[in-house]
Amino acid sequence: MLNLIQNVLNCEERNDLRQFASQLKQSGPRYLLRNDILSDFSKYCADQQKPDYYYHSSNLGRLIYYTQEIILDQESLYLIIRPKIAEQEAFQVLEDLTVEPITVQQLLDVRDRFVNHYRPNEGDVLELDFKPFYDYSPIIRDSKNIGKGVQFLNRFLSSKLFQDPRQWQESLFNFLSLHEVQGTQLLINGRIKSQQQLSDQVKLALGFVSDRADNEPYETFRFNLQDMGFEAGWGNTASRVRETLEILDELIDSPDHQGLEKFLSRIPMIFRIVLVSIHGWFGQEGVLGRPDTGGQVVYVLDQARSLEKQLQEDIKLAGLELLNVKPKVIILSRLIPNNDGTRCNERLEKVHGTDNAWILRVPFREFNPNYTHNWISRFEIWPYLETYAIDAEKELRAEFQGVPDFIVGNYSDGNLVAFLLSRRMDVTQCIVAHALEKSKYLFSNLYWQELENQYHFSIQFTADLIAMNAANFIISSTYQEIVGKPDSVGQYESYQNFTMPDLYHVVNGIELFSPKFNVVPPGVNEQVYFPYTRTEDRVPRDCERLEDLIFTLDDPSQVYGTLDDPKKRPLFSIARLDRIKNLTGLTECFGKSKALQEQCNLILVAGKLRTEESTDNEEKDEIVKLYRLIDEYNLHGKIRWLGVRLPKRDSGEIYRVIADHRGIFVQPALFEAFGLTILEAMISGLPTFGTQFGGPLEIIQDKVNGFLINPTNLEETADKILDFLSKCEQNPDDWLEISNRGMERVYSTYTWKIHTSRLLSLARIYGFWNYTSKEKREDLLRYIEALFYLIYKPRAQQLLEEHLKR
Repeated sequence: MLNLIQNVLNCEERNDLRQFASQLKQSGPRYLLRNDILSDFSKYCADQQKPDYYYHSSNLGRLIYYTQEIILDQESLYLIIRPKIAEQEAFQVLEDLTVEPITVQQLLDVRDRFVNHYRPNEGDVLELDFKPFYDYSPIIRDSKNIGKGVQFLNRFLSSKLFQDPRQWQESLFNFLSLHEVQGTQLLINGRIKSQQQLSDQVKLALGFVSDRADNEPYETFRFNLQDMGFEAGWGNTASRVRETLEILDELIDSPDHQGLEKFLSRIPMIFRIVLVSIHGWFGQEGVLGRPDTGGQVVYVLDQARSLEKQLQEDIKLAGLELLNVKPKVIILSRLIPNNDGTRCNERLEKVHGTDNAWILRVPFREFNPNYTHNWISRFEIWPYLETYAIDAEKELRAEFQGVPDFIVGNYSDGNLVAFLLSRRMDVTQCIVAHALEKSKYLFSNLYWQELENQYHFSIQFTADLIAMNAANFIISSTYQEIVGKPDSVGQYESYQNFTMPDLYHVVNGIELFSPKFNVVPPGVNEQVYFPYTRTEDRVPRDCERLEDLIFTLDDPSQVYGTLDDPKKRPLFSIARLDRIKNLTGLTECFGKSKALQEQCNLILVAGKLRTEESTDNEEKDEIVKLYRLIDEYNLHGKIRWLGVRLPKRDSGEIYRVIADHRGIFVQPALFEAFGLTILEAMISGLPTFGTQFGGPLEIIQDKVNGFLINPTNLEETADKILDFLSKCEQNPDDWLEISNRGMERVYSTYTWKIHTSRLLSLARIYGFWNYTSKEKREDLLRYIEALFYLIYKPRAQQLLEEHLKR
């Protein structure tokens, strides 16, 4: 039995466990999560007048600390304990303190019973178990290495391949023979007919290029290398060709995983990329702040620009400019005929600041034009994705005059389409979750049937299982996105096991120790978001216009609220108006703190000002709630609510104007997968307070370059902000110090150059291993297809039938 429990049972604290369980049961059957458990235990310690150490350091205190969930039924208490990251154990505790471990299957039955959906007499529920498909692949042993998948995979498979030099050289030879672009052979040609001849010719070519000047252009000796069996792709100068051939020569004679990664990072394998982002309003102007349209659009557009730039650099270094090779990046999104003043009804739109990156919009089929011609919520989009993927494939083949080299999915819908496209075109693909809704909406799987009419989680969670298991690799922005931290469960970890009562039980939903997981944080667009101190790059007229908009403009169509004292320090936040972004929570925090109101004005940039302007139910609810809070706490004269969609250049400048006024930025989300607005604020020079729930935990180093807050504890949040403001009043340099450290943090860690270099390196390495290891994925993919056709598709069809009635 787990030592945490045994230690309690073997000492006098067993009586405290019995009393604590009795106290919990007094309010009847309950399902407690960690925050509730800690709160109830703190109350128990206070009621029992326990010494100060007891809450943290007693045996029972340590057991409670690692307990993630407690389920109370009429007879038993069930503890779900997480003694280590990515590990979970469950126990049943009876009234006499008999403790029995229970299996995952039994735990899922307990959860079903809690919501009155346990019906064993009617037969078993479908069990989904992906674990057998990971038995033949390497597994990471140490949880600290989760998210470093490619390094682990490289070492593991290198050691296997290198044990058989003949097989290794044959694999390498065959792989190098594959590459071509626009019908032109790359790297090696038919003059090299075997792995042994490859080794000999590499040494011959090395001798040839070593006698040439380092900066001699490749085109001057191109045909000499061609006679030896080498085509373009090795480098653009004699020194670059020599370096690449030297790495290859070492790999052939004495291979190691570092040399292999270095070599593959130089090989021209990727020229055509698809980024899939389906839901929301995908455009470059006038879309941010609309329903389902925020950070993901910014992320994908910035990523596309950076990918093209990196590919252009790679092509130049590989010596392929003389072949007139041009990379192409396509963002695949949805065409919306009723475009509401955006460009979302245009099939093709060039990405600003690029040579050959495009937004390709493909419409949903017209099952019901009254519905499909308009924006559709991300929760309602599912019935259209399969036929969308079929139509999108045709469009992509036409645009590329062939198939792409690499596909990146974004969010649940884009990840599912990426899987369908990859399966049809046999292309390496990765996924980016951005935010897994299962983590954002507590108990959403347990109560899915009650939530189904609004959210359709039965379809979305099935799509998530399909996409994350089908992907060649997974990109996460942070480590905790995968497996959380010692006191909280990660987004992907929440898919390890869960119940969808009456639909299915997930016994093993994802292998967290699989090397498919890689942490690659995004960057921030440094052309738009830069420090407020860079006055030479700022436009004075824009500064003045935004200053007026933020603090004084009287225009009820754009702004709600007039400030009594515009000179107060601005407390600023910008986000969509939805429940999770929690701008109403920040408003309530401000409303409850007279001290904050005395020192600051609250400035919100958030969606619409009127419910009749919104088509999103959640946004409408938040609009109503925000007005109610302003009245309830009499915030008139202390708040400005800007219901505007800022163009790109203004979205960067608004942070800088707030910084000019020595303001602060608060990101109060109940959960944030990563936190692009936090990067935007920090790089602009704004001291930043970010939610501790999600990605900001890894961006912000608390009290070093920003501050972490618990947005569910309004008093604590207000106190933390006030403490900083008090220090700034005493010493204005405190504001400058945090401002400068925040900027340094972003520039050192979160740039698109770092991101895209890593992403392309991963795509090449996983592509190589998929080819050389001949990984047996067909059984897994067939299992996934069964899930798609037997669960996903029928439920999506039911939703489509509902849409046809609207």
